[in-house]
Amino acid sequence: MKHIISTLVQNKPGVLAHVAGMFAARAFNIDSLAVGRTDDPMLSRMTIVVIGDDKVVEQVRKQLAKIIDVVKIQDFSGKEVIARDLMLMNVCTPPEKRAEVLALVEMFKAKVVDIGQKFVMVEFSASEDKIESFIDACRPYGIKNMVRTGTVAMARLSQATGGEE
Repeated sequence: MKHIISTLVQNKPGVLAHVAGMFAARAFNIDSLAVGRTDDPMLSRMTIVVIGDDKVVEQVRKQLAKIIDVVKIQDFSGKEVIARDLMLMNVCTPPEKRAEVLALVEMFKAKVVDIGQKFVMVEFSASEDKIESFIDACRPYGIKNMVRTGTVAMARLSQATGGEE
């Protein structure tokens, strides 16, 4: 089962290597890792997706908590979250198929960000499932190349308190 862990860390050199090293040393596999600054320039947020049972995730959390540069760990297991991936992809668009590809882009609510003679570059931000569906729909036309960011996620805001759960 996939688990999303959000970790607030100090924004300084070596922290990413330390966290990744912890995963490697304990043979935990990272399915997805996204890192970026927060509104506080001293902190970054790592969104880590791991595959495993509750026991594996508990061990990951315990090991992360031992790292000095880790400020806060949030396990989204059992919580409602908004999770998104971002993808850029070049799709083959020969003249006779260009309208079909552009209709597909529109149907998925993706965005064309560049157009060439034989390809269109598409930007798509969505859940992992929707991105996988879009990739499958584009495969028959030909995918020249693709890059994805990995999952970023935040817990849904509580309707009762208006704050973060």
